[in-house]
Amino acid sequence: MAHEIAQLTMPSPQRNASPTELVQALEHEQRFKVDTVATGGAISAQNGNIVVGDRVYRPNAVADEGIASKLNIPLAYLRRMRSDAPDLYDLNVRGWLEREPERRFLLRAFQGAPGTLRAFLSDSYKVIDHLDVLTAALAGVDEADHPIKILGADLTDRRMVVRVESNAVKVMARELLKGYRSPFTGERGDDLPLVSAGFVLANSEVGSGRYTITPQIVVQVCTNGLTITKDALGKTHLGAKLDEGVIRYSEETQARNLSLITSQTRDAVRTFMDHAYVERKLTEIEREAGREIEKPSETIEYVSKRLRFSDSVRESILKHFIAGGQATAGGVMQAVTAAAQTLSDGDAAYELQGQALTAMSLAAAA
Repeated sequence: MAHEIAQLTMPSPQRNASPTELVQALEHEQRFKVDTVATGGAISAQNGNIVVGDRVYRPNAVADEGIASKLNIPLAYLRRMRSDAPDLYDLNVRGWLEREPERRFLLRAFQGAPGTLRAFLSDSYKVIDHLDVLTAALAGVDEADHPIKILGADLTDRRMVVRVESNAVKVMARELLKGYRSPFTGERGDDLPLVSAGFVLANSEVGSGRYTITPQIVVQVCTNGLTITKDALGKTHLGAKLDEGVIRYSEETQARNLSLITSQTRDAVRTFMDHAYVERKLTEIEREAGREIEKPSETIEYVSKRLRFSDSVRESILKHFIAGGQATAGGVMQAVTAAAQTLSDGDAAYELQGQALTAMSLAAAA
């Protein structure tokens, strides 16, 4: 058991995992989760760790962000203290906690020796765990009676992302894919001008965003996913105040959460996995997608600055734009989604993919 716990406290991101791999990872994590509500007076810091009673937790990057936010300590300074001066880290964290000894926090952790503190949150945070979300969402798909396949899933310290595609709803997109070729296989959009309906299921257990279901149009020739963020359905993780101590979630509370997620997913499938919905969204996208780009390098640099892409991401987008052969604003959009597929960081890929349509609009306007 000690060996298993030691393994779990190490970072174990999953990128493009199969459904089986995702479920196995979630079930493994579930066995070691512990959630505790504690007051500032009951929390201490020692050697850069967070101590609650007899339990010692090493904060990960996400937990550091929560500690910095809740105690109003600059994040860069907090991380520097942990790295270079743990005694100052302990002094600062303890000092600010002692100023509000009755303030309560939710600590989400994995057990271990030491354990891993994975989130430092408000005691009003509503816990909706990945495994419950996945189970309930798949139940909603079953209720909608719509054939789907899971394209892949990412599991990081911040979130779970599951990409779902319809096996039944495919729409011709000749204008959108005219002149485009896959940067991965060389296949041409003119030869396979099809897109499929789909959606992206995302959830954070640690305060890094809402539980959401976001519609997505999947390009068949290259599996690029055009995420339509403005139509996303979501649920904020905010609930009633939690009681102090180690949390045991009641079956009634869990059942309510599962029921809501199931019904939302069922409604999302019926709304997003629909020919009329996809055709309507294609029409909206094509209004801007056909705008010609005369100076690709300058345009992509402008878009990258506006959206704060790193230099490496900008270079990847330009590379995929050239490989895609589509000198239009739609080509910029395709390049962004293609670049997202190549990223090894699941969080970075999720965030980049969600900006593809915005990048297209900026390129069209530029």
